[in-house]
Amino acid sequence: MIFKPKQLGKEAISAEALAEDKKSCRRFGPCGVGKKAIYLNSFYIERHYYLPLDSVTRVFKRVAMSKGGFSGKGAFATMPYLVVEYDGGKQKQCNFKYEEQVDQLLAYVKSMYPRIRIHSAEAEKRLAEKERARAQKRAVRISDEAKQAVRELESASSYLEKRPSLHLELSAAAKKKRTYDRSNPAYKWVAFFITLLGIAALVYGIYAVVTHAGMALYFLLFGLAVLFLFSSANVLPTAKNNRRAIEKRLREAVEAMEQYVSRMSEFPVPARYAHPVVLKRMEDILLEGRAQTVDQAFELLKSDLKALNSSVTVEQEEYDEIMAIKPMFLVMDYQ
Repeated sequence: MIFKPKQLGKEAISAEALAEDKKSCRRFGPCGVGKKAIYLNSFYIERHYYLPLDSVTRVFKRVAMSKGGFSGKGAFATMPYLVVEYDGGKQKQCNFKYEEQVDQLLAYVKSMYPRIRIHSAEAEKRLAEKERARAQKRAVRISDEAKQAVRELESASSYLEKRPSLHLELSAAAKKKRTYDRSNPAYKWVAFFITLLGIAALVYGIYAVVTHAGMALYFLLFGLAVLFLFSSANVLPTAKNNRRAIEKRLREAVEAMEQYVSRMSEFPVPARYAHPVVLKRMEDILLEGRAQTVDQAFELLKSDLKALNSSVTVEQEEYDEIMAIKPMFLVMDYQ
């Protein structure tokens, strides 16, 4: 182990055990989860800290919205964070570049270490309130046909939760495809020009170092180079950020889901829409008495999603659900 992770919290792990555990840990972006500890990033260094899993009480996602915060309308630029709570309430927050990596880490923790809670205390209260509201819906009399449809959806949802990585990847791939389709091609040329400026600044900065042109100039030019290069990194076409790669990722995600759901005799929705949120919202439609069959609930769900646009106001929890599944329907044109 070249760099030994720094200890967070009261408990420590021996150097030998720590080295082996970090080497074999499951990596999710800049963080990782091993058998003995969870590894967290600093602002610059991946897996720079460690916390023994026995010390961890909660691991949850926090999303910072763009200026103005969450208003319940449209989509905002976001910054995802992983928050780890330990030692009786202390917290460590880690920034991520991709929100789906946080979701994948949480799904892994949920399946491997069910003792650790994956929601904040405030989120647990909101979820409990939503569950009570759903329980009240269940108390409403619905037809036997609708009850059978609800049981079918619950069974399918439980089946999907056994392999959360599949529906998380399906949602993430659809979001990526949707974002790429809506990107202005002119931005790529702007990013290309910015990158050329960054390279030029970097080259001149190296020249300034060699010729001893002054320390202020070094910092200025190298700083500009880093700023220019990083600001355009997500816009320029790369091996993973081009139409062919993005469409391949979505196709492979759908194929993986098709293979998984084919093991059930009949899955209630097409594999390209196989997500627990889809099934849960269909259950709600049936429990509200708006539909009697799975097919009717699915068609009503599509109508509901089509009606949700930037002018519609929703609660934050519903907004999160919509952002998880609507891109899947949009890239498939609701077919």
